[in-house]
Amino acid sequence: QVQLVESGGGLVQAGGSLRVSCAASGLTFNTYTMGWFRQAPGKEREFVAAITRHGGRTYYGDSVKGRFTISRDNAKNTVYLQMNSLRPEDTAVYYCAAERRLTGYSLDASTYDYWGQGTQVTVSS
Repeated sequence: QVQLVESGGGLVQAGGSLRVSCAASGLTFNTYTMGWFRQAPGKEREFVAAITRHGGRTYYGDSVKGRFTISRDNAKNTVYLQMNSLRPEDTAVYYCAAERRLTGYSLDASTYDYWGQGTQVTVSS
């Protein structure tokens, strides 16, 4: 069955950096757009970033543009989210998700086919 397993979350001070990873199995990885979403307590799930099947295009939510970078390694079936200049408001559970599509991406969480269990990122002030 399909599994998405996130890792790399943790506690970091404001201004610091963290990289989270998501290892996929049970699917043909290079046929899926991959996305990162996050959810803070009491808030809705928020789109963070997405990357197309072969990594040719990337997309970011306004709140993370210029600070976060999404990338993927199709040989390792893994997608990454490099997070720099972290702020306390970035504190959330970060989820990776996979969507089978030919082109582009979606900001809508409901269109994604598979989800990981999430990894906690906490940024202290």
